Amino acid sequence: MADQTRPTTTELLCVLAGFGGQGVLFAGKVLAYTGLIDGRQVSWMPSYGPEMRGGTANCNVSLSTEPIGSPFITRPTALIAMNQPSLEKFGATVRPGGVVVVDTTLAMNAQDVQLQEGVSGFYFPATKMAEEAGLKGLANIICLGKLWAETGFCDREVLDAAIEKCVPPKKRHLLEPNLRAVQLGIDL
Repeated sequence: MADQTRPTTTELLCVLAGFGGQGVLFAGKVLAYTGLIDGRQVSWMPSYGPEMRGGTANCNVSLSTEPIGSPFITRPTALIAMNQPSLEKFGATVRPGGVVVVDTTLAMNAQDVQLQEGVSGFYFPATKMAEEAGLKGLANIICLGKLWAETGFCDREVLDAAIEKCVPPKKRHLLEPNLRAVQLGIDL
């Protein structure tokens, strides 16, 4: 099990990418809220195709102790890729020393994508795991949990508080499943 009190990084430049409907924008919003709760500088920039659900979607999230010059990230320190096209588009852009988290359910040839030397890749079938755990639709949060386990981008209490903040009041019944999903990713 991952250390629940890892020190936080001073800067995280993360691209989250997948198909519309996979929750990459929601996961990015949770990540951005961790920075807000921590009092850090934050940028969250979503991007999605015109068809949204089923089209491409990604977001750039920057967390820093210093002012952020641009919301657009060209050399991320982290990537969450929810499908093969996203991994192929963004995988090679991750800086050495960075982390790539891949849902292999929809990125079945993930191991064929060349990452830069010094980039750590973590590959697991998050969508399949979510369905098997009764957490359908929460593969994004499982991947976010794995990113937290590998980078320690905030304290665990901050991550849980950000999830609570992002789950809207009318969907409060989804809070506990989201917290279970993040723990599943942490425990990988």
